[in-house]
Amino acid sequence: MSGAVDLSSLKQPPAGATGGDYAVGEADFETKVLRRSMQVPVVVALYSQRSPGSVELVRTLERLVAADGGTWELATVEAEANMRIAQALRVQGIPTVIAIAAGQPLADFEGAQPEPQVRQWLDAVVDAVAGKLEGGAGQPQAAEDPRFTAAEDALERGDLAGAEAAYEAILAAEPNNEEAKGALRQLRFLARAQQIPDSALAAADQDPANVDAAIDAADLELLNQQPEAAFDRLIAVVKRTAGDDRTKARTRLLELFELFDQAEPFVVAARRKLAAALY
Repeated sequence: MSGAVDLSSLKQPPAGATGGDYAVGEADFETKVLRRSMQVPVVVALYSQRSPGSVELVRTLERLVAADGGTWELATVEAEANMRIAQALRVQGIPTVIAIAAGQPLADFEGAQPEPQVRQWLDAVVDAVAGKLEGGAGQPQAAEDPRFTAAEDALERGDLAGAEAAYEAILAAEPNNEEAKGALRQLRFLARAQQIPDSALAAADQDPANVDAAIDAADLELLNQQPEAAFDRLIAVVKRTAGDDRTKARTRLLELFELFDQAEPFVVAARRKLAAALY
């Protein structure tokens, strides 16, 4: 799921929203869901305040997580306020509940469910990851690395430059720190892509021979959670160009691939298309 959620957005759930201490927004999704799921499964409940059934489902989950003593954690996400999360998780309806373990979706269900069925589903999730994660109830959790905490705090303030500097400092001390490398790639992409005007898509479509315009349009498509469209655009440039133009498009495409888990089906498919375009 690396790169699936736009860390630049700082929208938080509305004041008074259902979720209380369990509420998660785009700014803290990586920390509270993806990273935390390395220790225990995190159950993400996407709901709407306008849907009584989904609000009641959240209440049910709140009761169950309080009773289960840390064997799993709950993250409640108000869908309307956090559309990027809903898009990244490919949510089709509200409410949707997704269990995340080791940074990956494990199981899910859609629609309001009675408490006994929710209980059974949760027990199956906990059983499925038993002994496979780093933490769990009664086990000490790994201490937060203060260097990463500083970077995440900068992100929450909207200080991309400060977060970038924090990750660069980690890499200066540990050049092979993969977590810092990945975060830095994400931040540099965001800093670049956020400067591209919405008109870039139309400009690229009107001038297909303009490689720079195509590269900007691909960045914008990726920022808008359309990775397949971004990849296809650059692969098309690779197919019809040669020399420096082809190298420029291919280099940017490879950079975009690195923003994702390389096992993602759409990344695997795009790499195959790129190979066909090149050879």
